[in-house]
Amino acid sequence: MRRKNVEVSGIPVACCSFDDVLLDMDRIISDRTCGNYISITNTESMYHALRIPEHLRYIKGARFSLCDGIGSVIAGLAWGHRIPRRNGPILMLKACQYGLGRGWRHFFYGGKEGVADLMAKKLTEKFPGLITAGTYCPPFRSLSPEEEEEVARIINDSNPDIVWVGLGLLKQEQWVADHLDKVQAPWMVGVGAAFDYHAGTVKWAPGWIQAIGMEWLYRTILQPRLRIRRYYWSYIFMFQSIWQGLIGRIRPGRM
Repeated sequence: MRRKNVEVSGIPVACCSFDDVLLDMDRIISDRTCGNYISITNTESMYHALRIPEHLRYIKGARFSLCDGIGSVIAGLAWGHRIPRRNGPILMLKACQYGLGRGWRHFFYGGKEGVADLMAKKLTEKFPGLITAGTYCPPFRSLSPEEEEEVARIINDSNPDIVWVGLGLLKQEQWVADHLDKVQAPWMVGVGAAFDYHAGTVKWAPGWIQAIGMEWLYRTILQPRLRIRRYYWSYIFMFQSIWQGLIGRIRPGRM
């Protein structure tokens, strides 16, 4: 597998292709080795990683930390790295397609009421033969220990190969970290808004907008109140990281 890990402000990011990721996923699913996860790492995630030690440990512990967003790419350039974009919603589509002939079983955990079921339906229409092991929409509150045990039992009884988690940044990563020793699945991946995109409940940026890295502007126009604060955090990280990267390359002794 051709994977190279680089660091941006001390945060690891994988430089690899989707094929590299899928091949590794396939090998681990075949071996039935549980407890692996993928971090979808964008500039907002990086901002929090520098302020929340648990989140940084999560990213560092991931088998893959995949770059999601043009801001991470730009920051990476300042550090001398050419980081490819590998975002969560596209990874989900590629995994659904790649796993068809391999019998991969997908469990969808998260989303608003009915979204996971609708997404599973639409993904099955897109990829006939897709195996949905199960779906679960948690309530918008903390679960009791008994409820957490029941959720883990439901997921484990479905015998999933991949648990896709759509709870939003930080919450979904915390859920994965908390369930690594409870959920018996080879892979868990937090993919946030992918549930809404693939269910069609939130418009996904057109392909040409994604290609030029302008999804952030498209999302801001559609959801201004939600996105402005989140992109503020992203900009703080990006500009600070660019400055640190450039200074470090000009004056190596300062880093």
